[in-house]
Amino acid sequence: MRKLFRNANIFTPADPGRPLAGRAQGAIQVFERGAMRVRNGRIEKIGPEADVLDGLSPADVAMETDCGGACLIPGFVDPHTHMCFAERREAEFSLRLAGTPYLEILKQGGGILSSVRATRAASEADLYETTRRHVLSALRLGTTTVEIKSGYGLDTETELKMLRVIARVGRETPSDVVPTFLGAHAVPEAFRDNPDAFADLVIEEMLPAVSAQGIARFCDVFCEEGVFSVAQTRRILAAALKSGLGIKLHADEVHDLGGAGLAAELKAISADHLLAAGDAHIAAMAAAGVVANLLPGTAYSLRKPFARARKMIESGLPVALATDCNPGSSYTESMPFIFGLAVMNMEMTPSEALTAATLNAAYAVGMAGKTGSLDVGKQADFLLLDGESPAILAYHAGVSPVSAVYKHGERII
Repeated sequence: MRKLFRNANIFTPADPGRPLAGRAQGAIQVFERGAMRVRNGRIEKIGPEADVLDGLSPADVAMETDCGGACLIPGFVDPHTHMCFAERREAEFSLRLAGTPYLEILKQGGGILSSVRATRAASEADLYETTRRHVLSALRLGTTTVEIKSGYGLDTETELKMLRVIARVGRETPSDVVPTFLGAHAVPEAFRDNPDAFADLVIEEMLPAVSAQGIARFCDVFCEEGVFSVAQTRRILAAALKSGLGIKLHADEVHDLGGAGLAAELKAISADHLLAAGDAHIAAMAAAGVVANLLPGTAYSLRKPFARARKMIESGLPVALATDCNPGSSYTESMPFIFGLAVMNMEMTPSEALTAATLNAAYAVGMAGKTGSLDVGKQADFLLLDGESPAILAYHAGVSPVSAVYKHGERII
């Protein structure tokens, strides 16, 4: 079944087979009166409308959509979320507003550890409903592919439960869902005085169970002062690689601990947060081809300086954007909001932000072969915006200009 989408103002990065970095990050293809042919859910042809229509007869088209001159972009890819959780943490938000540092809240048993207690106690059915609600909310806001981490279990049983929930959400919603194992998200209270023993548990018990379960595609570790050291993170990720999982890490969110440098050393698919990453580690990541996955919603929520996106782009480091949707430090499913923060607070151009929220984000979760750009052969995952260009995502602040969401060429929203 062939579908035709015409009279659209198309903006898309072009996929050269690798993440876009440096000046190339802002190099967007624009078809001012463009069209796209879709067959069996994949893009058959895209370009100027006259070219796409050339040789096409009405009998060749089962459905035609006049986009009315609307801006058409790839569906957003959100490459870092913690959408699978049991309860919100509004009281903690108020504590942070009053000046209590996050790491202090964590030491007091709050933060991630409070989510751990709630998630362990939650039924699998309740956890599924909460996660599904978040994914569908994100879909309405234009996110057609989303990564979701475990990490609120910190024991084998609950981590496997979370991964089952994440996989089910991927099966039972229109979104593509990428599951990530984050057993090393925090040191549980029982191991507070012996974090090395918990790292051993992750390596010797959790990783084999996760590998046998066969759901997770990546392993992540929270490499930060007061959480997991560079040495502990290296051990866990080395074991993850041996188990067949891809690797990524929360790196240098609060302190320049060296997580970004470790990501470069291990050639992780991405290093995420990077609010405190130093110049030398940024350069090392660029040389190693690691994607810098930036989460401006976290800086916004924690009222911290934003990651240095401009420095990273100028250093040749490919930048992606993500919501970090979680119950504590960035409770948002909105990629339009993240796009606006990146443009207004991180010195990114709208074109660079578009690449970061689509193609580079897809590379950050191993999905660029299917989505992230409007290239022939890829899934027809795209959005129509109520605006002339992607700049509307930052310009029309506080709302979502996403007027239609398509997945595999089918209108979902």
